Amino acid sequence: MRKIYLDRTAFSGAIVVDLEDTEIISAGTTINSMGVHDRNEEYQKHANDYDIQIIFDDDIPHLEFFTVPHVNIMAKDSNGGFIGTVYQQCDSESDAPICYINRDLECFIIFENVEDFLSNIGTWQDNMKPYDEITVYRSKAEAETELEFIDLSDILP
Repeated sequence: MRKIYLDRTAFSGAIVVDLEDTEIISAGTTINSMGVHDRNEEYQKHANDYDIQIIFDDDIPHLEFFTVPHVNIMAKDSNGGFIGTVYQQCDSESDAPICYINRDLECFIIFENVEDFLSNIGTWQDNMKPYDEITVYRSKAEAETELEFIDLSDILP
């Protein structure tokens, strides 16, 4: 079966692509920031006690990497690393794995899902295990040298 990759950073929202005998894999790295009005003491406690700095709309970092499959970043730490969900956007019902990408672009699994992460948030740094299910590229251009991407420019506005 042929594999082609869909760049999730190129658009927002849902899109369905169905090609015969082809596996479509979502790729790219996006940020799931929270509104500034949502900032509260609990999020500050996460930053102070656990070094998990939730990303808010007034402080969105510039990401200098591209992941396969898609990773949705929700937080950063003081070491230049990022925490995100694999394959889907983070929410309290998500069963997506939680990963950590360090500043050297090494990827680790932290927890199997959001519920485990929130229940054990204080141990996230002790729980990191190397995770080879994600390839981290320095850019989309680097990924394109190895992978075939679908071009949606003809069908998207």
